[in-house]
Amino acid sequence: MSMKRYGAEQTGAGGKPLPFARAVEANGWLHVSGQVAMENGEIIEGGIIPQTHKTIGNLMAILAEAGYGPEHVVRVGVWLDDPRDFWTFNKIYQSYFGEHPPARACVQASMMVDCKVEIDCIAYREKTAQV
Repeated sequence: MSMKRYGAEQTGAGGKPLPFARAVEANGWLHVSGQVAMENGEIIEGGIIPQTHKTIGNLMAILAEAGYGPEHVVRVGVWLDDPRDFWTFNKIYQSYFGEHPPARACVQASMMVDCKVEIDCIAYREKTAQV
């Protein structure tokens, strides 16, 4: 089995190296690490609305880099800092995944960084034979 790692050299807040890959692909499966509303190593300002858009945008960028799209997402995990953000989050989430809703878990959790939401996912697509 071959594996490909995406973004293993990434950095976080203050330019510190992070000890994990953004995603790992193996046999058609893509496991995307938890994404937050980070831009240039810092969490963006604002509440749940801009942070949700940025977080999902970061997730979609990793999917695209690996050749996947939202239609390939099988499962999503969501962590919300504040349960009162659930319905606002859902409205934004649906705008990205409405046509291809994956299985999903959503829980309230204290975050390791100062953000409102974190999202990870697992995607799958059949590999085409290489000639």
